[in-house]
Amino acid sequence: MNDNRYRKFYVDWWNIRKSTIYTVVAIVLLAGILGFGSWIASRNNWFVPEETTDFPKDTARIIMFEGEVRIVRAATRETILVTKETYVAAGDTVQTQSDGRAIIRMIDGSVYSVRPNSTVVVKSTTSLFGGKDVRVSLGDGQLNVRTDEQPDDVRNIVELADSENQLLPRTDAVFNADSQSNGGEIRISRGGVETSIGGQKTTIRENEFASVSGGKLTTREKLFAPPNPLSPTNSAQITDPGRGADVTFNWQDPEGVPAASYYLQVSRSPTFASDSIMVDRSDMVSRQYRLSGMMPGTYYWRLRSTARSGQTTNWNDPWKFMVIRAAGNVAIDAWEWNVERVGGLVYLISGRTRPGMRVSSRGREIFAGPDGLFRLQITSPSVEATVEIGDDQGNRSGFVLSLKNGTVLRSY
Repeated sequence: MNDNRYRKFYVDWWNIRKSTIYTVVAIVLLAGILGFGSWIASRNNWFVPEETTDFPKDTARIIMFEGEVRIVRAATRETILVTKETYVAAGDTVQTQSDGRAIIRMIDGSVYSVRPNSTVVVKSTTSLFGGKDVRVSLGDGQLNVRTDEQPDDVRNIVELADSENQLLPRTDAVFNADSQSNGGEIRISRGGVETSIGGQKTTIRENEFASVSGGKLTTREKLFAPPNPLSPTNSAQITDPGRGADVTFNWQDPEGVPAASYYLQVSRSPTFASDSIMVDRSDMVSRQYRLSGMMPGTYYWRLRSTARSGQTTNWNDPWKFMVIRAAGNVAIDAWEWNVERVGGLVYLISGRTRPGMRVSSRGREIFAGPDGLFRLQITSPSVEATVEIGDDQGNRSGFVLSLKNGTVLRSY
């Protein structure tokens, strides 16, 4: 009979040098750093290959766009709907619709931002003997221009009404044109422009405003800032007790400078398309406005003002608020998700949900069709995007979507 009371265990002890332990720890740390770096790079599109489309020499490039943007080619008179990064040659016309925006990089490195409902003609974009010449004509709408350091042989000119405006280095300027009155406005927040009208030159400098009408500068004064919104605060939630919510809009003058009048718009669309505007009140003297019976949904509001001198400010950045039902939220489902990379940082998200649902992401918004199908174009620097779907009763759901493969990562 074997005696199991005593068992022998044999353990082999290895002698491990300190250098070996340090090497193993270093390898583990290096692997962790590489893994974390890969995750960061993936989230920021560092691994997305650059598009190598060859554009004609000495052409501007549309590097980012939203909504409906069209180019009318001067050479062929063909009208092109912009769906990817493309070029703009001398003589081409860029047109944006009510939901359209485009950012154009010129050959001198300056950046032109074409706002909604605008028409811009690129008259010249050439490089000769080392110098660069950019000339753009704003026919209607708004154009924001930014220049950085520029050598002396660079000329960057914006034609507005009867004026030619040469931008100086390190300048941020906003140009507004009204095709009906053939007038225009110039706002300089940084740097300056040399304005020529009828052979006379004037320099408009930082924090100055000037208007052009009848072949001359009719106004030149300190730049007037838009009103500061107070309430409802940005992304506020207001409860509908059952008969519609009462919302009071409040704002104040910037820096205590009183305005002569105010202009308030409330819209169901972040782009303030004409068919989505609910309140369009100009010439208001009070800094308060009350709106009753607002049904559940998402709304946007913005302001601008007119100074006693007659200067009209730009719109402030829109604020949004949501009216929600007092009862609990009913989840809204979506399926058949798909993501298509259009070009650069532009993606087209499609899917299906209940008909008529409001679908929004990164400031863009559309409605699902009668069959529930929706297609939403967004611009995103990341590889994830949040898509919100809601109805007029305040019910809504959110989906965090992978822009790589259209997979729903999480929902709420």
